Amino acid sequence: MAFDVAADSYGRFMGRYSEPLADQLVELAGVRRGMRAVDVGCGPGVLTARLAERLGTEGVVALDPSPPFVAAARERCPGVDVRQGTAESLPFDDGAFDVALANLVVHFMSEPVRGLQEMGRVGGAVAATVWNHATATGPLTTFWRAAKDLDPGVADEAALPGTGEGDLGALARAAGLRDVVEGTLTVSVAYSGFDQWWEPYTLGVGPAGDHVAGLPPEQREALRARCAELLPEGPFSVDATAWVITATA
Repeated sequence: MAFDVAADSYGRFMGRYSEPLADQLVELAGVRRGMRAVDVGCGPGVLTARLAERLGTEGVVALDPSPPFVAAARERCPGVDVRQGTAESLPFDDGAFDVALANLVVHFMSEPVRGLQEMGRVGGAVAATVWNHATATGPLTTFWRAAKDLDPGVADEAALPGTGEGDLGALARAAGLRDVVEGTLTVSVAYSGFDQWWEPYTLGVGPAGDHVAGLPPEQREALRARCAELLPEGPFSVDATAWVITATA
């Protein structure tokens, strides 16, 4: 899956959604000064930066499997301990943190239950988000609808772990987490027009970027045209909803 990409590419593709979502997750998780937090699957440091603002650099550790993202998070958050690694094998002692957070990460874990178990092991509290791809209210809904219109057999992101209603909570319970509270968070992102919306899909980020990159030129243009048909002319906004859980270890 294409996340070994430049941080700027990720930012243009998903950052405009993940930034406001991270603000909401920090508030929901009750992160406050004096805590220690770990950002699991930190990407280029979107959530990490917000945690560092609230807790100080010494109160935050971040981790991601992608070397470009680790480098970007270190540059964005100087002084924060940012490491390369995976959620399924966190290199931290039991109870090392007050809270473990994962923003838009669980559905990309190779073993989501194991990853959530590890988050519970190292953090007293756990908070995580996953886009609601399954019921078509995520940020990529229009893209995957267009892709399926052209190829009904295409594999979208609706089958990824945690993307359906109740799925993220079920994963958390399977991981042995307690006091699991499920909910949703919604962000709204404005675009100046179709070209600003489409361009990030050509950057090779995530499953959608993989799909575009794998199409021959004529099919890529057909997909672009179908997306344009489904979106309004002129400026528009996209509302995107994520599933969210908070829990305790």
